[in-house]
Amino acid sequence: MEPLAAKARMPRSAPGNNRRLNHDGVRTDRSGGGRDGRRQQGRSSHGQRLTPARCAGFTLIELMIVVVLIAVASSIASLALRDPASTTLEREGARLGALLEGARSEARSSGLAAYWEPRTENPEVPGFRFRGLPPSSDLPSGWLEDGVSAEVVGARAVVLGPEPLIPAQKIVLRFREQRLVLATDGLGPFAVAPETDATPR
Repeated sequence: MEPLAAKARMPRSAPGNNRRLNHDGVRTDRSGGGRDGRRQQGRSSHGQRLTPARCAGFTLIELMIVVVLIAVASSIASLALRDPASTTLEREGARLGALLEGARSEARSSGLAAYWEPRTENPEVPGFRFRGLPPSSDLPSGWLEDGVSAEVVGARAVVLGPEPLIPAQKIVLRFREQRLVLATDGLGPFAVAPETDATPR
């Protein structure tokens, strides 16, 4: 009769309660309790480990590549849309500025009164010429592109020496509908100046 009495005193779990106490007094789940239950957490029904979803977005390197591609495309488009006449004048202006500075340096070192003047008296003979320099200078006297013309603002010729400080002077280059101004303050080199610095003719 004692086993029956002991069995009667044992508490029964409520219906639907699958938990029980282990030897340490910790309540566990019968369906997957203890350590095995914790192992099954984080796994799918097929036994694959569940990982957090990867955040969608661009990395810093990808964004930098996109910015570089946009900049390259913009520069190519701007070059394609530029007026060829403007490009021609810029090339002629850079070349003439270098020639004027070379002649100016030679006139100053040799002590000669040197001048530069465009050939405007005869339209059939375009170009320009340097006066006062020795023949050994062998400076060019023509434009790179046909149709380019030049005019010295307020004078007939540009003074290049022999003094280190020359007067402030301006040259207007024209090609088709475009204009470009080369100017010097007398101390600095000839360089491209804003269009407002030129005297309209």
